[in-house]
Amino acid sequence: MAAELVEAMNMVKNFRVSDLQTLLASMGRSKSGLKQDLVGRALRLVQTECSPELLKNVRQLYESRFPKASGWLAARRPEVVPVAYSSLSSSPTGTQGADYLNGIPKLSSTPAAEVKLVSLPFYQTLETLLPPTELIAQNSEKLQDSQCVFELTQSQADQVRNSTELRPGMKAIQVVLRICYTDSIGVQEDQYPPNIAVKVNQSYCHVPGYYPSNKPGVEPRRPCRPVNITPWLQLSTATNRVTVTWGKFGKRYSVAVYLVRVFTSAELFSQLKHCSVESAERCRERIQDKLRFDPESEIATTGLRVSLICPLVKMRIGVPCRVLTCAHLQCFDAIFFLQMNEKKPTWTCPVCDKQAPFELLTIDGLASEILKETHEDIEEIEYLTDGSWRPIRDEKERDGERERSNTPDYPVLDICVPEANGHSPAHSSTSQTGKSGAGSTAGGAGGGVVVDLTLDSEEEEGGGGGGEGLEETATTLRTARTAPPPRGADMTMTRTW
Repeated sequence: MAAELVEAMNMVKNFRVSDLQTLLASMGRSKSGLKQDLVGRALRLVQTECSPELLKNVRQLYESRFPKASGWLAARRPEVVPVAYSSLSSSPTGTQGADYLNGIPKLSSTPAAEVKLVSLPFYQTLETLLPPTELIAQNSEKLQDSQCVFELTQSQADQVRNSTELRPGMKAIQVVLRICYTDSIGVQEDQYPPNIAVKVNQSYCHVPGYYPSNKPGVEPRRPCRPVNITPWLQLSTATNRVTVTWGKFGKRYSVAVYLVRVFTSAELFSQLKHCSVESAERCRERIQDKLRFDPESEIATTGLRVSLICPLVKMRIGVPCRVLTCAHLQCFDAIFFLQMNEKKPTWTCPVCDKQAPFELLTIDGLASEILKETHEDIEEIEYLTDGSWRPIRDEKERDGERERSNTPDYPVLDICVPEANGHSPAHSSTSQTGKSGAGSTAGGAGGGVVVDLTLDSEEEEGGGGGGEGLEETATTLRTARTAPPPRGADMTMTRTW
């Protein structure tokens, strides 16, 4: 009865003059006077004579004006519940401005007709406790307080009380508060008003804070998700009261309360594996469609490269996932994507930044096979026109092989091994060089160039050409000593005196 009394008093506060006069006349009370007198008289009537007939008349009058309202009332001071209205009528508060009537805030309510909230992947709505109802400002102040009251049935309370815990202090069955723009066109996403605060049964509850931004000049973003009010509720048939403090800055907002079941990222991943897997054959057909030759195009695409590294975490993909509406073949890791949206819901494709709702996610069957067949060192593959694929080796490895294959072979200088005829190959080579003026290479054992430093210029054949040949040989040795040996060459120099 106490809950019905509070509800009836809240309804009376929103009556028009005609409604107040009808109610007072039906109960044999005077219906003359100003509106504030009629409100005070009707409230005292409800408080002192709370009969079933009176409550029925109040409810009928209220529903005739607000047929879709469900116990939602906007208030400036929701925590004030008058007890004795006879004393309030003669108190100084009765002379306050137009915002108050006999010390009681003027209350009004407007149900948000046809406002539809978007469905959330991590929340399954079980029952609607309060349909979307608009927040109404009661004065010109920037900060407003609005209040709603609702009750849980015994079955609903038992559902919450007996549900499992997702983690300590967090039930799988919850009562959540959702706020969105008041707009009957389209489906509305959750949107918090400025300066929001939520009080449940005289205790403030947690509202998600702002995410800091690492980009200069970009303001922090607040994740607008349902507010879990379960820990502060009375899990019985008693009335629960929720007060929303919000900033009035020109936009209209609506509030709703739901009984929901909350899923974890692991549960959503299980749903994804069972309900949305694209076969490898269908994936090959998609690749062939993309690479099919177009005679009107000047450029023919013969292959498409796809990375096996997840763009979210820069690690090898475990479960390849794509969005059906995206044009690219690049996948991302399904588990990491769901875990990220569980903590910070954005539902955006990490490849092309388009919307990626859970309903459009699919697991790529062909990419799953490729990940199983390839070694972990393979980070990229290429799809070909016939739907097949080939691995792309690491660029560093390919560059190393290319460098090794292009390394030239350099001769080995051996200056201590004479030939069988007593003359060094270097002697002959040097003499020939001195005579002809052009360098030549004599092939000794192993094709090396041998320089003999034991010969003097007088021993050179031809006399005058020998000094020039030794000078040239010394220059060659100095160069060989000072310059580092070329890469891959094995150069040996020994001086014999």
